[in-house]
Amino acid sequence: MATKAIIDPHHHLWDLENYSYPWLCQPGEPVAPIAGSLRAIMKSYSLADYKEDSKRWNVVKDVHLDALSSDILAETRWLQKMKDETGSPTAIVAHANLEDDNVDEVLAAHAESKAVRGIRQILNWHPDSKYSFVERNDLLTDPKWLHGFDLLEKYSFSFDLQLYPHQMPDAAKVARAHQGTTIVLNHTGMPLDRDPAGIQAWHDGMQALAANPNVNAKISGLGMVDPDWTVDSIRPFVLATIDIFGVDRCMFASNFPVDKIYSSFDRIYEAFFELVKDMSETDQRKLFHDNARRVYRL
Repeated sequence: MATKAIIDPHHHLWDLENYSYPWLCQPGEPVAPIAGSLRAIMKSYSLADYKEDSKRWNVVKDVHLDALSSDILAETRWLQKMKDETGSPTAIVAHANLEDDNVDEVLAAHAESKAVRGIRQILNWHPDSKYSFVERNDLLTDPKWLHGFDLLEKYSFSFDLQLYPHQMPDAAKVARAHQGTTIVLNHTGMPLDRDPAGIQAWHDGMQALAANPNVNAKISGLGMVDPDWTVDSIRPFVLATIDIFGVDRCMFASNFPVDKIYSSFDRIYEAFFELVKDMSETDQRKLFHDNARRVYRL
């Protein structure tokens, strides 16, 4: 299986010596809302580090997701230069706050880097504030934010959607109103609440999103909501996601190095292959390669 061509459509790189990443430079014991302690990844993570972690696998192309740098345009320029010099990352998903007054200028600046394929803005808000990534719970219905979302199609940008299940109904309305914009749900929809009501909310939200043909699902990041995961513990979420969205709209991704907090690159991809081993070679290739190539225009 390590010889099969893989596209990794979700990983990060960061250079703590030359750029600022406030979430990785907290005083005291650094923690993220759901990832837990960040100490293990509080160091620069280079392209060489990524290639070392993934060396057992035939990663033929890759997509870099914004790493929450304090200078988002500098991050994009740095990654574009890396792409020009090394060929990797193959594509970039940059950051923008869609509610900002200058969002059109920011999108235009990102578009100057030819590897940029889309935008991500993390939207995770939770009634328990310790799980929130953002302060506002209304961005998906805010007119200014929606105006910013309107602009994505102008630049042929996709949108990487990271949120919690209870936010999915509002996101589904956004998707329905913007059929010309490709949306990629991040991290298996982040099923954080594991009581029966929480799992039902995840399932219902996933179905609401999947009803829109412009929404795709990235199966990744499961360690953030299940730090001690096993193949059996993630199985129902992985297989349900594929069942809900269909094999043509799902893709596997590493979320490295964030998920390195919980497991190795090898263990993640071994689990993915184990979970779909009974699928046809054609369907496996879609999940590990073809769908990411299509969605991110690689």
